[in-house]
Amino acid sequence: MTDEKQTYNCDLCGSVNAAEISVARAYTNDQPLHVCRDCGFVYVRDRRSPEAIARSWSEDIFKAGSNRSYTARIPAVKARQTYVAEFVHDAVNLQGKSLCDIGGGEGQFLEIVRGPDFGAEVFAVEPSTSNCEAMRGNGINCFEGSIEDFSASSVAQNRQFDVVTIMWTLENCNNCRTMLDAAWDILKPGGYICIATGSRLLVPFKKPLNLYLSTNPIDTHCFRFSGKTLPGHLAVSHFKTTHINRFIDTDYLVVVGQKVDKGTDIPWQRDDADAVIDFFRRWDEETRAHYPADKSLEG
Repeated sequence: MTDEKQTYNCDLCGSVNAAEISVARAYTNDQPLHVCRDCGFVYVRDRRSPEAIARSWSEDIFKAGSNRSYTARIPAVKARQTYVAEFVHDAVNLQGKSLCDIGGGEGQFLEIVRGPDFGAEVFAVEPSTSNCEAMRGNGINCFEGSIEDFSASSVAQNRQFDVVTIMWTLENCNNCRTMLDAAWDILKPGGYICIATGSRLLVPFKKPLNLYLSTNPIDTHCFRFSGKTLPGHLAVSHFKTTHINRFIDTDYLVVVGQKVDKGTDIPWQRDDADAVIDFFRRWDEETRAHYPADKSLEG
């Protein structure tokens, strides 16, 4: 397994024309972050393999037993999962529908949506052995592995879902298009995908920039979405956006899209790259002026 990096074109439009967001280096331990000059998508251009990135998450960032070990069973995470459950239920009515959560974690979201308020039939795809054991112990069926592994497996041969959810996960993989393609494969015709993320660019700043970017390996968070580029990714992956939340009022960006035939042409909007660069410049100035580096804010 190698940590050698590969240089990627823009994941949204395929352009090789990228500009560095120079202010980011002060917050990423001198690691570069780029914006596509042609569509305004913010992404990490130089990335390690999917296996190396997954290793960073499991062994370094959220290593079990360390003081950085992650759990979703805290009020803030349960609140955002409940918000997503309510939003997608209002959009598509989950009652009696089969739902697959990609990156199911400990299963807390699935516990919410299988409850009487929503009534979904739930399944998870999750790479962590311990998380899968916890979900199975709680009566949640799951597949241990990546979504790409699942979509190619015999388990998925005769199984498709009404709804697929990807929450705070799409931004953390090596290739977001590959994940969306796999989600398309496991959805029934006309099925729905729901993407939720903490990225919401080109809106009022939600936190200091040093709490949005980090000194972790930058390719553990390869993508930063906006209200245009996330629906854009759905469009080029053969999903028509049907619902988008009022993200300017929340810390979350949530988009629901419906699966369409691969020959369907779906228009999508681009961000202005110069506006994105200026957004980060102003965010840096705001952070330096009012939130100087303060370790007590982190965590």
